[in-house]
Amino acid sequence: MARRKRKSTKREASIADRLRAWRRRVLRNLLRAVVIAAVFVVLWVLSYSVINPPSTPYMLREKARVDTHKHDWVAWADIAPQMPRAAVAAEDANFCLHWGFDMGAIRAALADGRQRGASTITQQVAKNAFLWHGRSWLRKALEALITPLVELTWSKRRILEVYLNIAEFDEGVFGVQAAAQHYFGVSAGKLSATQAARLAAILPAPQERSAAQPSAGVRKRAAAILDGAATIRRDGRSGCFED
Repeated sequence: MARRKRKSTKREASIADRLRAWRRRVLRNLLRAVVIAAVFVVLWVLSYSVINPPSTPYMLREKARVDTHKHDWVAWADIAPQMPRAAVAAEDANFCLHWGFDMGAIRAALADGRQRGASTITQQVAKNAFLWHGRSWLRKALEALITPLVELTWSKRRILEVYLNIAEFDEGVFGVQAAAQHYFGVSAGKLSATQAARLAAILPAPQERSAAQPSAGVRKRAAAILDGAATIRRDGRSGCFED
């Protein structure tokens, strides 16, 4: 009887040892996968500080969904200076003052229950360039991790350059160059202040708005953006991306 008990105890100890070894292997493999994924993301983000994104996950999805897809990358020097000022005035007036998150805007959005309005241009770049669209907690968590990395490794000008080149301005129309040609028949470098304000006014829901045939609401918003662009230029809040 005692011998059988000893054998049973040894078997149980052996099974327990194997389970502990298996758990250690699983944890090591999980940790290795997390480290590899983190390194991949860091290198991906760093690469886009000097390499123009050829596409984005959302662009690829839309390209498969719609028949037409327009996207022409344009360098910063070939974008009319009115356009980045208008985009900042419309989407992120404190762009030059924050490190990726506008804490004042976040607190204000939480206080009055808004669903959006606190997302910075850097956050939008993190989402559009590297992630998928949606409201899942995983996507938001990844955005929160990538956003400060973008701020640390890219210049503010580069963040805006990428943003203007991957933003959607109409169904299947991505980037300011394609948008300027699509709506006004001009290049991004020839946009007037009014045209730039209208393009900024249709963000971030371009499928529901038109820059070429603006509704009264778009006209009103574009006028406010024109004033805002002049204000941030005057008070220095555009200094981080302007010469």
